[in-house]
Amino acid sequence: MAYSVTLIPGDGIGTEVSGAARRVLEATGVEFDWDIQEAGVTALEKHGDVLPDAVIDSIRKNNIALKGPLTTPVGGGFRSVNVALRHALELYANLRPSRSYDGVQSSFDNVDLVVVRENMEDLYAGVEFEQGASDTAEIIAEINKRSEKPVSKTAALSIKAITPENSRRIVKFAFEYARENGRKLVTSVHKANIMKYTDGLFLEVSQAVASEYPDIEFNDRIVDNMCMQLMQKPEQYDVLVMPNLYGDIVSDMTSGMIGGLGVAPSANIGEKGAVFEAIHGSAPSHAGKNVANPTAMILSGVMMLRHLREFDAANAVENGVKKIIAEGKNVTYDLREDRDQSKAAKTSEMADAIIAEIQK
Repeated sequence: MAYSVTLIPGDGIGTEVSGAARRVLEATGVEFDWDIQEAGVTALEKHGDVLPDAVIDSIRKNNIALKGPLTTPVGGGFRSVNVALRHALELYANLRPSRSYDGVQSSFDNVDLVVVRENMEDLYAGVEFEQGASDTAEIIAEINKRSEKPVSKTAALSIKAITPENSRRIVKFAFEYARENGRKLVTSVHKANIMKYTDGLFLEVSQAVASEYPDIEFNDRIVDNMCMQLMQKPEQYDVLVMPNLYGDIVSDMTSGMIGGLGVAPSANIGEKGAVFEAIHGSAPSHAGKNVANPTAMILSGVMMLRHLREFDAANAVENGVKKIIAEGKNVTYDLREDRDQSKAAKTSEMADAIIAEIQK
């Protein structure tokens, strides 16, 4: 039986890398019934909205989507499609694995880390008040009545909200992921030494959840110290769970440790759905040239296969990707040591080489 999956091809290079990923996934023999939906600039031009209701409806129906990179138009009034999808579908967990691959140029070797980022709250919830606005002045006045640390009347405000229920949900997700994937350690990342009530709550909940998983080791790290330690001794860490803002920053850092966003897959997962996507940009200047690296998109497809419990297919694709990158012949120019575009494989050619490995 075929899996019904919403496919959002993306903008810019999105159509090329998502097309490559689609062919690779189909080469495994797993059957898909793709429900193709448009979002981003493409949808804006055709439907007047970067995220038409039909996209949300499709994902709600299928409970799973594969999404290429999308462009958020520059200027006021345009919502981020990624953020809007997460909130509309309650995709509370952002899962960002970072694993070293032989053949990818990087300052680190043997990195194998997973960042679990809370998606729904913290500063990224977007509860903000504009500098100079009347409602901002009212809020500042109320704060100054109650706080020993006054806020300037000229300030703009962002509200950092951390709840016990969302903290518990994301920390449990991290421990369940660790248990299911044979991981040994979960680290809670926070700034509870300074933000004692918000990050302090996150740490307190983390410790309580950890007590329910005696088979998984637990520790915690202050976020700035965590970044330093990842630079010094990443092999000592495994699964890292943290609030929204820290997760955005640390996950990009761990992606950089393995060679960049071009080889870093991701997923946004909730109780009723999951969206798998390459987190890199749409690079419109490279669109239509068939030169974009499809690795992150293909590896996001690997994550989707594992989500569907198609483990043999997932392993076949990942092993194919590993071998092609390690050989260094049929890869896009950014994966070549000499960066020689004249000798590099096209996006479609790299996909062809991976397919050939899968089908051996």
